[in-house]
Amino acid sequence: MIVPSRSTEVADALSDGRPVVALESTIFSHLGLPSPANAEALDRCMNVVRAAGAVPAVTAVLDGVARVGLDPSEHERILGPAHKAAERDLPVAVAQRWEFGATTVSASVALAATAGVSVFATGGIGGVHRGAGATGDISADLDALAHHRVVTVCAGAKAFLDLPRTLEYLETVGVPVLGWQHDDFPAFYTRSSGLPVPHRVESAGEVATILANRTRERSGVLVGVPIPESSELDPIELDRVLADALADCDAAGISGAAITPFVLGRIGEATDGRSVPANLSLAENNARVAAEIAAAVSDASAT
Repeated sequence: MIVPSRSTEVADALSDGRPVVALESTIFSHLGLPSPANAEALDRCMNVVRAAGAVPAVTAVLDGVARVGLDPSEHERILGPAHKAAERDLPVAVAQRWEFGATTVSASVALAATAGVSVFATGGIGGVHRGAGATGDISADLDALAHHRVVTVCAGAKAFLDLPRTLEYLETVGVPVLGWQHDDFPAFYTRSSGLPVPHRVESAGEVATILANRTRERSGVLVGVPIPESSELDPIELDRVLADALADCDAAGISGAAITPFVLGRIGEATDGRSVPANLSLAENNARVAAEIAAAVSDASAT
């Protein structure tokens, strides 16, 4: 079993019972946001977590070592080329001593849980892909949520996924899905997917109590935080772009993991780059909410 190396700051915070928020590294690498937006995302997420009194802990594999928490001198390393590392890839990344394995949601959740970090912030989770009945294409993120005791804070899942089946899958595997001060499951760039969340929560304290009272020892909680209203993309325009992009995927035979970067690229082109500021805004907002929840979880653990 991989035991990740924790930075001194993260280890000290956990020892003292102070709040810690895990962050994935894929979004900050060349696999995520384009430069220099990826560096801006890192700064904004780190800063908003610290402003809320929590310690940010970026997850990654560096030189074959799984890490939870990086030193500032290492930040430059995660802004460049990387191998994408999902949970299944972590043992390979360690064995083959990858120079930089950029952690996805599933890998970050797994490393956070093993390191003792209870709250994780990301942009959006993966889910059940359209046509999964024939292809079996279901993101490993959902399995990770079901098997690790971590609160995952996200802006929902990307709209090109099969969102009804994604929510159904999460219900089947016993993951509580919560809407942060919102009644609908968000769809990343838009505040609502048109699908209601099973439960709405108003405070970080509620989330901490829900985590503490799960009926399964090893299972997580998903919190859907809608993108700030000022940053939301036009839902009608986005639906049109998604329909065109998915049709082009089918025509070109693009499938599996290749769908996500293709569709996101088309969204960026169609919105004249407005998707990048939207992504920055939602990532920062998720990190802020995650820090609030981490503080509540720490307070609950201390009582």
